[in-house]
Formats: sequence, C-alpha cells, structure tokens
Amino acid sequence: MKQAPYPFAAIVGQDQLKTALLLAAVDWRLGVLLRGDKGAGKTTSARALAELLPKPCTFVNLPLGITEDRLLGGLDLGKTLQGHPQLRPGLIAEANGGVLYVDEVNLLPDHLADTLLDVAATGMHTVEREGFSVADESRFVLMGSMNPEEGSLRPQLLDRFALVVDIGAPAIVQERKEVVERRLAYDADPTHFRKTWTEAQTLLRAQIVAARELLTRVELSGNILEYICRVVQRYGVASLRADLAVARATCAHAALSDRISVCEEDVDAVLPLALAHRIQSQRSSSPIAVPPPPQSASDEKKTEDSATQSAGGEKRFAPMAVDSPELHWQPEQGSGQSRRSRNLDAPGPVIGTKRTQQPKELDVRPSILDALVRTGKTELGTEHLHERKRESISGSRYVFVVDSSGSHAANRRMSVVKGAAIGLMEKSLHRCDEVVVISFRGVSADVLVQPTNNTEVVAAALEYLPTGGRTPLAHALDRAKEFVDKRTLLILLTDGRANVSLWTEDPWKDAMFAASQLLCPVLVVDTEITLNATGRAKQLADFIKADCVSLETFGSGFNFASLLAGSNDVRNR
Repeated sequence: MKQAPYPFAAIVGQDQLKTALLLAAVDWRLGVLLRGDKGAGKTTSARALAELLPKPCTFVNLPLGITEDRLLGGLDLGKTLQGHPQLRPGLIAEANGGVLYVDEVNLLPDHLADTLLDVAATGMHTVEREGFSVADESRFVLMGSMNPEEGSLRPQLLDRFALVVDIGAPAIVQERKEVVERRLAYDADPTHFRKTWTEAQTLLRAQIVAARELLTRVELSGNILEYICRVVQRYGVASLRADLAVARATCAHAALSDRISVCEEDVDAVLPLALAHRIQSQRSSSPIAVPPPPQSASDEKKTEDSATQSAGGEKRFAPMAVDSPELHWQPEQGSGQSRRSRNLDAPGPVIGTKRTQQPKELDVRPSILDALVRTGKTELGTEHLHERKRESISGSRYVFVVDSSGSHAANRRMSVVKGAAIGLMEKSLHRCDEVVVISFRGVSADVLVQPTNNTEVVAAALEYLPTGGRTPLAHALDRAKEFVDKRTLLILLTDGRANVSLWTEDPWKDAMFAASQLLCPVLVVDTEITLNATGRAKQLADFIKADCVSLETFGSGFNFASLLAGSNDVRNR
C-alpha cells in the first residue's frame, strides 16, 4: 500500500522553499529547482506540494534512465502489431494538471532536459513519431532537484528554471530537533499525524485555489515593471527570462496575499528566488570573488595601484592572453565514474538504427517495415528487429590545479599562468565536458570552482585569484583526488617549488607521494622561469610517468594531440 505524503504544512522552517513552491502552485509557469545536500527534504517537499493542488492532481516522478519515447510519447507497439497503429502518451502528457518532478535533474540527458523545459514554458506538447503527429495541452508544475556534489547544471538549462532555492538541513539545534520529532511521529502513525495537520492543509489549499482565481485580475503597473527591469539590470543579468520570472512571481505573490495590485514588497520577496542562480558570481556551487562595480575614469586611475595589492601582501594579476593549444583528450570508453560525475549511462539523441537480434532499445518503425518487406506481415521475428543507435553523451572532466604561490609574482608570471589555464579550458572544453579548479597558496589548497561547464565562472574565478605565500603542492594534489575518476585529465600548472609539508617533514616527498595517488592521466605545465630553474616540475612528471611541457612553449604551436595520444600509464602509481 502506498504511503500518504508528508503534509506540506508540517514542514519546519524553510521559508524560501515553501514560498517558491506556493508561487509555482499558483502559476504553473514558475518552474522551481531545489538545490541542496542529500537528506535536506527536496523530494518530500515536492510530493507534499502535489497534495495541495486542486484535484484531480497527479505527481509524476521522472526516472533518470527514462527513454525518449517514454517521456515524450511514442508508437504503441501492441496496437500497431494488431493493425491499429496509434501513439501512446508519455509521462509529460500524464503530468498535465499536476506536478512533474525530476530528481537529480543535472544528470538528465541534455536533449531530454531541453525538450522538457520547452514544454514547461509553453504548456503545449507535440509528439511526432513514425508519421503520426499529435499536439496536446501539457500544463504542469515543473520541479527539479539536484545535489551540487553530483555535478553542475548547464547554464542554459539553469536559466530556464524561473525560481531556484538553495536548501540545507537546519543549523539551529532546536529546529533540527523539531524536524526529527515530526518525522518520527509521521513514520510511527502517518494517518494520525496527517489528521493533526488537516486544518492547516485545508487552509493552504484554499489559499492556492483563491490565488489562482485572483491571478488573472492582478495588475502589474508600469512603474513596478520598470522597477523590476532596473533591479535585474543592476545585477548584470542578461537573460530576459529573469525579468519575466520576477514579473510572474510578483503577481503570484500578490495573489497569495489576496491583493490585485503588485507592490515593491512583492518584488523584493521574490528577487532572491529568481536572480540568485542567474548572477554570474553565484552560478558556481562554490563561492568566487565578486567583480568590483563599474568605476568612473577618475576612480579607475585612483585605485589602479591599490587594486593589485591586498592588505595581506597578496597581489592580484589579470590574465594575459596566451596562445594556448587544444587538448585532444578522450577518456576510456566504458570507464567508471565517481559520484560527482554526470550520468554517463543515460541515453543520448538517436542518430540512426541497426539490425540486431538482441536490441537494447527497439526501434519500432524499421522493425515493422523490415517484416512487411520480407514477409508481407507485421509479425516480428528476431531477424527483423532493429536497434536505435544513440550519440554518446559522455564527457571528460578537466581538473586544473593552479599554483598561485608567491613565486609566481616575479615578472608577473601569474598573468601568464592564468592566461594559459583559461586558454586551455576555452579551446578544449566541449558540450558535455566539465571543469574543476583547485588553487593552492599559503598553507593549504582551495576548491575554487566545483564541477561545472560554465567557462565564464571559471574565467572569473581565475581572474580574481590572488597570488602570494608559500607552495602547499602536496595538499593541492591530495584535494584533487576527490574529483578524479577514469574520465579525468588533471592539468597541474606549477613551478614545483613545494615548501609546505602535509604528512612528513619533507614537503617535496609529500608532494611526490600525493602525485603518485592520482589514478588518472596528468599533464604537468612547468611554469618555472628558466633562470635559476630547479627542474622540480619535470622531476614530478617523470616520477609519475606524466606528460610535461614548459609554459614557454605554449605560443610555439606545440602539438598536444600527440602528447596525450597514448595517455599516462597510471597502473604503476
């Protein structure tokens, strides 16, 4: 027997979460993305919202391994074989009027995510399969959830979600205690627990119904719309979807408040939900330095010198344009993946068909046509079966480990290091690839950018990375292990002058050991200046059988394709 969902009214705290979900319940066009750690209550909240919507309401939980036909609809094989071909509706059609929930939406194949978001935005769904075409209304509350540890969501897809909420477990002890107490009471006796919240649930449902009816009469004045556009522009958000999301959300907020006119308080209430994920400095799951606001010409002259020197003695160098080559790196086919990697086993777009007696995914039309041509009947035998050929959506992961210690301040070497890293990334990163950036200076290493395919975030993070302090090389390589899997290429940009120990009293010995634990191909970019060179970066590369190239060869047309063609031998590390 299926257990009744946890009551929405019983959710403790999480005010932004509840606000976003109620706004989506009033206006179905306000798709909501929930970002947070595992166990934060994302799925529980999604199921709870579905119960509040006016009946009849369906809750469709989209499985990650779903096929294109099951999601969008396709030919009904059973009826086709009986001589009555017709289309079978997919999960999108089933979700009409309800909630379509996609857990771990960042792992959903891109072509399915694109289609899903298009339908959610337009409210119409067209199925074109095997010579048939059907267009149906498909209005549902789109909800997605993701754990940032599992990888990022493409910026183009992230922008399609009107509202985004970052949630986590409560940090206050008493609030955590109340969450656990309510959950234990619900698990012990769901029926009794739900009865205690019946009145609160009824009030919320009535509020949603009333707000839906009022929404069509809510007025958005020209002054308020100008205020919205001014605020969005002030935050530097280019996408017009931001203005639309704020405008629609403010109208829904006013309707929930039983008002027919929007005021600035409504705008301020929804701005964090609609803009946080669209502001460039917040697109990464880890914080990066926020660029300073635009300055006048006189201000720029006044602060030109001080802007490059911080109070702690660190300096900040702007990246220098470097003619970086393209890395021709392809991971092993069929390799494993870490828990942070994208869903490499998910199906990609269909690019053809092939005959096989044991199809993994049956392609109906060519199979039936094959049977008709050979036998004159639609009865299928194993010799008639065709399998869909799909484009692989697996990608590579580039882990950049960047030395930003004080030795790179000499001759503004850090400007060249930053330019080289940005150039390598921009030329080598493809659609399904992602980048991680780890910087090290002082006494430790920091994960500057979590896995992402947003090159703008990476470039901004590197641009505002300060330079100074000692060289904790061992710590940086040890941190890099967290992001390594069999599709990873690690690019280490360093002069090798390790002087901060991690396990022993010998910093260089620690760095060599940490490097030997990296079970992935490594490319060492030696950033050392030729004068008084120690050759440590080359020694490190030789020790782990890694490829090594001097930063000074970047502009000479160096052929990285041949360098990485055989990849590194990681078996003996």
